[in-house]
Amino acid sequence: MKKILFVCHGNICRSPMAEFIMKRIVADAGRSGEFEIASAATSTEEIGNAVYPPARRKLAEHDISCAGKTARQLTRRDYEHYDLLIGMDRYNLANMRRMCGGDPDGKIHLLLDYTDHPRDVADPWYTDDFEATWRDCLEGCTALLETL
Repeated sequence: MKKILFVCHGNICRSPMAEFIMKRIVADAGRSGEFEIASAATSTEEIGNAVYPPARRKLAEHDISCAGKTARQLTRRDYEHYDLLIGMDRYNLANMRRMCGGDPDGKIHLLLDYTDHPRDVADPWYTDDFEATWRDCLEGCTALLETL
């Protein structure tokens, strides 16, 4: 089983969007049993909070539910448990490496590095453009699944 953890700053927008998009495309491919997929935050700011309402609405537009998801923080134990820790931007990667004590096993990656156009996932917290974030997460998750 491949274990994937998506990570962003607060775990209320980008990383849960990636988590639930990935769960959907894996299910659509008939491969749900091959994966464990979750998400976490690098900060403590939103711990225990539900997915941000505009992110929930964007997922719901595509018939994807994120009911019950609450923000949690990345831990060093996550590095041991997961095969891949996928950050949404370069700041996340730096924080992930710090929190995990480095990346000796090469598990930490940027989501859109799996695509033909590597870049940070658009951050809707500052732009309110959840459509751009949806497109980036879908592109990244689709490319990631193709590599697995």
